[in-house]
Amino acid sequence: MTTYIAILRGINVSGKNKILMQDLKLIFESLHFKNVQTYIQSGNVVFEAKSEKNLATLIQQKIKDQYGFDVPVIIRTVDEISEILKANPYLKQKNIELDKLHITFLSETPTKENLTKINTYHFEPDVFEIIGNEVYLYCPNGYGITKLSNTFFENKLKVSATTRNWKTVNEIA
Repeated sequence: MTTYIAILRGINVSGKNKILMQDLKLIFESLHFKNVQTYIQSGNVVFEAKSEKNLATLIQQKIKDQYGFDVPVIIRTVDEISEILKANPYLKQKNIELDKLHITFLSETPTKENLTKINTYHFEPDVFEIIGNEVYLYCPNGYGITKLSNTFFENKLKVSATTRNWKTVNEIA
């Protein structure tokens, strides 16, 4: 068994795509996942499963069948999350406020062409760096007003994305 983290995009935001965490836990248990735990209302689930390539698709389909809406699901192992945390390039910089750090998780590796294009965008003082399938963000004025949103990265990179703040990523790790 491997321990995974499912990061769901767009549930329980402004009353839209509402799924109670207890119900989400039951969905995962119905898929025969073990030791299922949820963390806060935004759709973070830690669970154990046999290694399987189609975990995200399986979870997405179960939610669609039960609730009637599509929810992008991004999967990482606990070991991957640990490496993602260590790789944050902004931790090495001075005067970084940890509560202004975020990670946008990408569903897949963007094309080189899209990576080249996105690096032409600059929204100072907000900055980002893409390493692997993660976008590391530093938004000194807060994530709520940045142009570096999930939608921005999805539109520019042509992949699904969801963002979590630094504290949440550390907690689910």
